[in-house]
Amino acid sequence: RQRDGVLTGTFMTPTGDYRFLEGNITDSTLYLSTFDGNYSYLFKGSLQQDGTIKGEFFSGKTWYETWVARRNERAELPDATSLTYLKEGYEKISFAFPDISGKSVSLDDPKYKGKVVILQILGTWCPNCMDETKFLVPWYDANKDRGVEIIGLAYERKPDFDYASARVKKMVEKMNVTYDILIAGTSDKESAAKTLPMLNSIVAFPTTIFIGKDGKVKKIHTGFSGPGTRQYYEQFKEEFNETVNSLLQEVVPPQEDFTAKR
Repeated sequence: RQRDGVLTGTFMTPTGDYRFLEGNITDSTLYLSTFDGNYSYLFKGSLQQDGTIKGEFFSGKTWYETWVARRNERAELPDATSLTYLKEGYEKISFAFPDISGKSVSLDDPKYKGKVVILQILGTWCPNCMDETKFLVPWYDANKDRGVEIIGLAYERKPDFDYASARVKKMVEKMNVTYDILIAGTSDKESAAKTLPMLNSIVAFPTTIFIGKDGKVKKIHTGFSGPGTRQYYEQFKEEFNETVNSLLQEVVPPQEDFTAKR
């Protein structure tokens, strides 16, 4: 959006957005930037005679790339529910990771049996993950009594448990997180994927996995379009609630207790 010389907006990618950006326009050149205390982004773009915008992107002190924009009213990003999926032969996800106190937690624990479970693959270093957490915290507090749980799987920069748990504990306290967050591994995507071998890959942080009351994976959403994307963020929230509501309404046939029959 442009108001006089002031410009606001964001850039969306298949795995997330660049959050709230603000800047100005000077002599047919746009400047958009943000700094959240951890990450700094700067986008520059100059309007060309053919109507395209030729731009540059700076991230932090070292990352640099160029970009070109062309107006396309029909432009679309890939379906966020098609990028990450279970490998053939799998219906469920299984794991056992420690929480921040070192206690091992599994989907087989009684707390999660017969409930809808949302897995949040995240990292405290990931801005989009923090935006998703800001959405999930109040949502969970308002919905946890409906038979739904959230488990965060944190992948941090170092393989050291004390380092990772300290980072996660700080985030939990700062953001008032009341759902469980486990220390799952490191942020390297190849290493992270090895901790959940039933997935085709870890494409992006965050990734959100919806598990039905029967323990089977029903949907996987890659990336996160945060509040900076306006209508796309509202669309995400609407689809999130529709998915959970649908899963809560599913009727799971009771399992026979063959041990008792013997």
